[in-house]
Amino acid sequence: MKRSQPKEITALKVKQWLKEWEKVNFDEDAHRRRPDLHFYLFTLAASDLKALSGIQRRTTEGGLLRSKDLGIQRRHDKDRSEEIHKFIRYGYPWSELSEAKRKSGQFDDLRKPGWLPTAIVINILKPGDERRGGKISERDIITIKDSGGQTAILKLPDQFSSSTWKPGTWHPIEVIDGQHRLWAFEEGKSEGDFELPVVAFHGLDISWQAYLFWTINIKPKRINASLAFDLYPLLRTEDWLEKFEGHSIYRETRAQELTEALWAHPESPWHQRINMLGESGLKQTMVSQAAWIRALTATIVKAYEGKRVSIGGLFGAPVGSHKEVLPWSRAQQAAFLIFAGQKIRDAIIKCKEPWAKSLRQTKEQMTFENEQDPAFAGPNTLLNTDQGIRGILHITNDLCYVRAKELDLENWVTENDAGAADEEMVNKALKSLRKQEKLNKFLDRLADGLIKFDWRSSSAEGLSENLRTSKLVFRGSGGYKELRRQLLKLLEKERGDIGTAAQEVNEALGY
Repeated sequence: MKRSQPKEITALKVKQWLKEWEKVNFDEDAHRRRPDLHFYLFTLAASDLKALSGIQRRTTEGGLLRSKDLGIQRRHDKDRSEEIHKFIRYGYPWSELSEAKRKSGQFDDLRKPGWLPTAIVINILKPGDERRGGKISERDIITIKDSGGQTAILKLPDQFSSSTWKPGTWHPIEVIDGQHRLWAFEEGKSEGDFELPVVAFHGLDISWQAYLFWTINIKPKRINASLAFDLYPLLRTEDWLEKFEGHSIYRETRAQELTEALWAHPESPWHQRINMLGESGLKQTMVSQAAWIRALTATIVKAYEGKRVSIGGLFGAPVGSHKEVLPWSRAQQAAFLIFAGQKIRDAIIKCKEPWAKSLRQTKEQMTFENEQDPAFAGPNTLLNTDQGIRGILHITNDLCYVRAKELDLENWVTENDAGAADEEMVNKALKSLRKQEKLNKFLDRLADGLIKFDWRSSSAEGLSENLRTSKLVFRGSGGYKELRRQLLKLLEKERGDIGTAAQEVNEALGY
């Protein structure tokens, strides 16, 4: 028999405010409006908290995952929540024993209670709070009435009655910290009434929520800082971290992880074709790992181009109409780069442009263990240089960034968080990407436009003196900008969305 759900909760008011905090730069436009002077402390059944916050098992259909029920998109690490689930039921260390050892009966004395005394930190939405362009329904609001003194009464939505309750639009609660503890309470797994302590803010703006997550989890070094940017994607764009140290940790570490994935994954166009140790005298021409990392941090993992430039990195800046960070895992990010690279490589293999034919005539000079098209991977193509790699990363990022909404990038979300080196999860992400029809066609058209550029380097045979001289502009640090500019000018001539997107990027960059 199901218990009757509580409609009202008595909460303690906890006032935390100092005079020094009045000097804080509160800015509603930056999603940091002035918060209340206090928060609340109470207990609530785990099943009720899950229902009110929308924390539930999520599945993917057709490679897509929609997390509309979460005010701020967060990732679910299944292994982590399953580990917590076992701890709750069996305590430590019994929860870490194998199933065979638990069944043997020899370790029953290791059973312990699985207490979770640490509070779940949440935010209760206020009327009018917007999330992704929508607002919470009036009938789903949790109202808070001051009882005088140190207590308050929280009244749950009138229609709320069980763990199967669904809101009209948005759930009234956002989980700031503790979501995996809630995911551990999957339906049918944990019996009985298990209450959790809750610290609740009321109407806390989303930038303050990201700040809380950081100070709870990273400042005391409870979890790896790079991992935190996956668990809480909004952290990638917080300006206070930009001025501090966090973003450099994210960008540099992420760029290195992605470079290793592009080198190691068997389906990558750059499989075993990145000089990971910076060795000289290699038979095969390769771009160094350091150059790849610099290229990624300057393009797809960057924040904005500049204070007055609206072009950002797909993996480091808000995108789309709601300006939210893409909640892609490291495996998804690696898959996207591999997928885009495959499109360019395959287009070049089919390419009949004079520049490509010219490079193939010197095919006998190549010494690859696995024979590849010299137009893509040979010693005299810009595509196999630092400048060329950065060029295609710039263009792929620029055009996908300005068309993120149309390509529906924010809704391509896989079920699990996974690292870039997880080959199985990268394979699943690649399989899912192939089903994204809009992105598929867009990258096909982009690759078809890119192969019209003469990718021969200044060292290629058969160049006229004027053409060889014109290609010298791509050397040195100024070559990055010049190649990007020329590629965008070329793509402006393409028909349809590629041409208009390139024109939009050009205007934003002032080219």
